[in-house]
Amino acid sequence: MNKAHPTTPRATARSSFEFGGVSIAPGTRKVVDLELPKLSSQALMSLPVHVVHGRKEGPVIFLSAAIHGDELNGVEIIRRVLATKLLNRISGTVLALPVVNAYGMAQQSRYLPDRRDLNRSFPGSESGSLASRIAHVFMEQIVSRTSVGIDFHTGSGHRTNLPQIRADLEDTQTLELARSFGVPVLLNSPLRDGSLRASACTKGTRVLLYEAGEALRFDELAIRAGVTGVFGVLRTLGMLRATAKSVSSYRDPYVASSSRWERAPESGIFRSKATMGNRVSRKDVLGYIHDPVSNEQTPILSRTSGIIIGRLELPVVHEGDAVYHIARFDDDIADVEENVDSFQMDHEDDSLIDE
Repeated sequence: MNKAHPTTPRATARSSFEFGGVSIAPGTRKVVDLELPKLSSQALMSLPVHVVHGRKEGPVIFLSAAIHGDELNGVEIIRRVLATKLLNRISGTVLALPVVNAYGMAQQSRYLPDRRDLNRSFPGSESGSLASRIAHVFMEQIVSRTSVGIDFHTGSGHRTNLPQIRADLEDTQTLELARSFGVPVLLNSPLRDGSLRASACTKGTRVLLYEAGEALRFDELAIRAGVTGVFGVLRTLGMLRATAKSVSSYRDPYVASSSRWERAPESGIFRSKATMGNRVSRKDVLGYIHDPVSNEQTPILSRTSGIIIGRLELPVVHEGDAVYHIARFDDDIADVEENVDSFQMDHEDDSLIDE
């Protein structure tokens, strides 16, 4: 009599991802349009969400850009991430929202038509202002389905930012994700009432805010760093396999102990002497304010030592305008500056995301 062989249990197939009334099968992707309030002309508006559903189980993460309609680097970052073949290998699910504030983007404006800042309108409500209604959709449809998010921003008001991550770094898991993004500087940023980060935190979703570049401009270094940063986070979450190359290219960032803005001491024409990522010491001359009538100039002196992580790009200023953002560190700032230089050289090409 033949002995029966035990039956090997079959691996349970992963379920489809149900989203916005659409079913996304494992190993596939779809674009799902979430309905938003119409324009006054009755033109339909929607929130397009790219859903990439991996074949294997894993976390659900969101990528969002253009919450401020004039901040465009994130739009290109998400486009490149979605176009990368690596994304076909993920475990888990990615919800990618290239343009959250389409209303503002169409007008090249940071704000919505009601002049509200969407990133001060969370968690929103179903019956509130336009901003509040969009925020409500985002919270109910995106944040409620995810455990981690990356929100892409740029400098505002004609200011540009060195690539940096802002997050609640006192949370150890958030700090680990922030380090894996691969930027040279991390800022422990307090949660602001009405922000996406603050509202997501109450739901247990950890959010990294990536700041880089300037509004209404593409910054190639900022974009490349954003793409490699996304894949660094996916690897840390176990959604992608870490490769020897990706591990070897990882640089440990420096966490800023605090930061401050240096402001224009006079009104006039701003001429910058210091550049992004420069190391500065207390009383260093950062630039000058030139009086176009008298031809006199007033120096802008640094009141602290640190690294320049933000700078005004407009030449015309008024007294009190913020012109330089300086991050302060407990570490040797020469080491921080070297890390910034290495970061910039690393992103001169796309080699960090080659398969």
